[in-house]
Order: sequence, then structure tokens, then C-alpha cells
Amino acid sequence: MDYERLIDEETWAFIRKTGECYPEDAVEQSIDEQRALYNEMAREFLAPRPDLVSSEDRLVGDVPVRMYAAGDPTRTVLFCHGGGFVVGGLESHDDVCAEICAQTGYRVVAVDYRLAPEYQHPAMFEDARQVLDWVLSSYPEGVVLMGDSAGANLCAALAHATRADADKSARLLGQVLVYGAFGGDLNAGSYLEHAQAPMLTRDEILFYMDVRRPGGSDGPDPSYAPLQDTDFTGLPPTVLVSADCDPVRDDSRDYCERLNAAGGKAHWINESGLVHGYLRARHSVGRARDSFERISAAVEALGQGIWPYD
Repeated sequence: MDYERLIDEETWAFIRKTGECYPEDAVEQSIDEQRALYNEMAREFLAPRPDLVSSEDRLVGDVPVRMYAAGDPTRTVLFCHGGGFVVGGLESHDDVCAEICAQTGYRVVAVDYRLAPEYQHPAMFEDARQVLDWVLSSYPEGVVLMGDSAGANLCAALAHATRADADKSARLLGQVLVYGAFGGDLNAGSYLEHAQAPMLTRDEILFYMDVRRPGGSDGPDPSYAPLQDTDFTGLPPTVLVSADCDPVRDDSRDYCERLNAAGGKAHWINESGLVHGYLRARHSVGRARDSFERISAAVEALGQGIWPYD
């Protein structure tokens, strides 16, 4: 793959800076070392919060959350962070959540779900579901699900599981899923085409999958891999945003196709020249900045019941 041609210099500068903090062999280090490196990287890219945004840390049951508000929110965004279910937390995506809050005017509730390998699937899903249930009961005006990477997987899994409760499902206004890994075919498409992509490789994906659920698959489980579901009806309007130079790219395409084939509303935006994790480049890379504006606009539109993609 000719990444020198596909990726522009701004994005290469972002990739190099990331590599200085989080080297390519990070998955070969201990979990504690991986988390320390990831947290250092997140701090390097941390942007100042918009002045109008305030936050509060609290517990929902035993799950830590951070709530962001600006003014008088009329909608709520449930945010699940990325990090392969191994790294990341409230600090790593603090600025992303604050900016989504500022740009949409919505309340944002970020979930600090349990991480592998100390906790195995479905611990992460159960934490996110507990927080979603609390949000739906506390803020009945409706919720938009948003997540990146592993967090996008969790959000989609929540949407699938919530269909069993018609009242809760009706208050899921939509989901915006950014470079999500939904359990696609690891031996086809982008998983092979971009197996050695900058920022995320196929081998790293295999590592994260094994850490989250050692021993591999125990059969189809949509709470683990939403693409393993056999029913894609009754899901909320969904916007999927992928990076073109990313092994998990085709998961977004495939998930979008499944939803549309089942009669739902889904739209796929594939961002050319971008790589996994590009949300951190939104202040330094033009392509990433434009994509983040599209993401924020999608969150705002879904919160208002608007579908601007027909």
C-alpha cells in the first residue's frame, strides 16, 4: 500500500508525533506500560477546553462517569472512549467530549468502563449499559450514542441490546460511530489491504481481541461484535465515520449496509487519507478538522431528529 501517496504531510506529522509517545511495539510491553504510554500520548494532544463547558465527575452505581454541560442542555450524548478495551479513560478523551458539548450544546456523559485484561467481556458492555439505563431514566428527552474505535463497538452493542425495551429504544435518537471495530472478517477486505497501516495494524487488533476475550469466540455475540447479530431491524439512525487507511474501515461499510438492508437509516462517511485515531489530529490536520465538524454536525442533527443524508 502506497501510504506516502495516500496520506498528506500534515497527517504524517501527526503519525510521527504519535509514534514518539506511543511506539509501534507498544503492545509488546506490559499493560501498565501501555497505559502509561497511552496516557502520555493523550496529554501531548490534549486541547484546552472551551470556556463555557463545565464538568462533574460522579459514580453511576460503581461506574465512574464525567458529565459535561454548557448552558441548559436539551439532549444527552453517551460517549464511550476508544483504546482497544485496554487503555484510555476519562482523561484520554476529555477534550473531545468537551468540544462535542460546546459545539452541539448537548450534555455529554463519558463512561469510564472497566478495562481488559483485569476484566473480561462482557464487563465493559455491562458498565456502559448500566450508565445508559441511568441516563435514559435521568434525562428522558433522548440520547445520542457516540464512540470511537472500541467505544463505537460498545455504542452499537448498546443499541442492539436496548431494542428489547421499546420505551428505552424509542429514546435512542441515533448513534455516531467513529472508526469502529464491529467484528468483521479479519481475513478479507481492509483487514488485509491495510494490515500494516500506520497507527493500527491487523496484529494489534488480534492482540486486543484476545485480551478482551481470551480463547476466542464462544459463538455469535452482538454485545461483543455487533456484526455477529442476525437482526439489524429496529436500530436508531446511524452515522458511521471511518478512516480510509485503517484495517477496520470495512466494518463501518458493512454495518451501514446491514442497517440499510434491514430498512433502517444509516450513512457511511469514509475519510480519505486519514488513519485510525485521527480525532486527536483535529487541531493540526485539515482533513481531521473537517471530519470532526462532520461528526459534530451528525451528533447535533440526530439529537434534533434530523436526517440530512437522503
